[in-house]
Amino acid sequence: MNKSIYIVLVTIVATLSGCKKWEGEHTDIYTYTPPAANPVSDKAPLTCSGGSTVVPIKGTMLSGKTYNVADGCDLVINANDTLLMQPGVTLNMGAGSSLIALGTLVSNGSKNQPNFITVPGVVKSDAPGGVAPAADPAFAGKWKGIVGGPTCNLMVLRWTHVEYAGLTEGKATSTIAGSGTGNQYSILFANYKGNFIMEDSWLYGGVDDPIRVSAGKIAIFRNNFEKNGVSGGDCINVKGGTVGTMAYNFFIGTATNGQKASNKGQATGAPQTNIVMYNNTFVNGGYRQSQTGRGGCINFEEGAAGMYYNNVAVNCKYGFRVVGSPIADVAHLSYGNNFQYADSLSVANQFYPTGYITQPQVTDIPSITTSAKYLPANYALGAIYDGSDVVQKNNPMFLNFPLPTFGHPLAQYSAVGTYNFRLQASSPLIGKGKTNIQPLIVVPLDKIYGLSEATAAGSDLGCYQLNGTGNQH
Repeated sequence: MNKSIYIVLVTIVATLSGCKKWEGEHTDIYTYTPPAANPVSDKAPLTCSGGSTVVPIKGTMLSGKTYNVADGCDLVINANDTLLMQPGVTLNMGAGSSLIALGTLVSNGSKNQPNFITVPGVVKSDAPGGVAPAADPAFAGKWKGIVGGPTCNLMVLRWTHVEYAGLTEGKATSTIAGSGTGNQYSILFANYKGNFIMEDSWLYGGVDDPIRVSAGKIAIFRNNFEKNGVSGGDCINVKGGTVGTMAYNFFIGTATNGQKASNKGQATGAPQTNIVMYNNTFVNGGYRQSQTGRGGCINFEEGAAGMYYNNVAVNCKYGFRVVGSPIADVAHLSYGNNFQYADSLSVANQFYPTGYITQPQVTDIPSITTSAKYLPANYALGAIYDGSDVVQKNNPMFLNFPLPTFGHPLAQYSAVGTYNFRLQASSPLIGKGKTNIQPLIVVPLDKIYGLSEATAAGSDLGCYQLNGTGNQH
């Protein structure tokens, strides 16, 4: 053996044998995981007392543990604190409780050990015709929701189920969170300098907007949204000063739009709303919206810029909508390679919604040259047309979902249940995607404290790719 190498090895052995804490504890430093910082105890409910609603929380919720929040309590992460939820955590929210992040919230679930922020003991009724919305616990607002206040620098929801939120916030909660007393959002984020990241997660139920971003840097990738909003509410509603990407999300049974971008209420110093959307799938959206002319899939309005490509809308009440008053930033808005399917003439007649300014694209499916009746040569943006020639054409060929639907109104097909929306190999969605779209990534990239994967635009339309990439639910 080379003498210099021998000296180095002897030195390393001597050093390790003199380190008593190391000896016998961890045999492989490369697989050793440090202990959780400030473990949160699961021995007793997280409860408020003395007339206050506040329960300060920080540290680490441990994998496999169940934590319970007492009724009427606001679980608060203070501005300089962090709450990290390891994989496999269940956080049971009490009636009227909330989770307020003034600091950092990271729910780091995993595919094999997802996290749950939910209400215990509630039975879902997801079969078409099961129960009316008024009796469905999905729309009851069992707890107030997750509130990212104006000092929340980072909120990450990864492989996390958020369920049954949307109870009215109320004065006490809104004062702590720096938000509005009438809010009924499942998730609110309100810091244009902060980062909201949601990936591979599920949002079930809700009363108004399930996600409202009044301002923030966002990355919303590969999530599922079911039964969102009672009689209104856009599923992901981002406002003035929000920038980022929404991709590979799946929506079914939303009250209004699945994804909406607006520059309304732009905060002082905040950037213009600019959202890139691609490879999202929307099924049966818009049927619980009580106002006419609203509700369906994607909506750009009031000064919002961005793009939307490779999206799929199936039986949505209204198609992809670009609003002319107040007008979207059409000079900085591009779109194409989008697909629509309709069981009925009423849906097909709104592929390009009447009264709005969505510009038909040559890459759209069905083709804008399908017939002289469907988008005639003299078609004006927002005009009435005859969509009878595209009714029940271009079936997307999901693995397991009835098209045309039968037996129940479209509004009752509002949850995934036992259906499978992945694609058959002969689907007309295969190979029709625009793949050179650049996601707008403004959040940190990190396996825990950031976005773990910014999935590139896919060659197949919609959120499910034939090669298994994209949405993983």
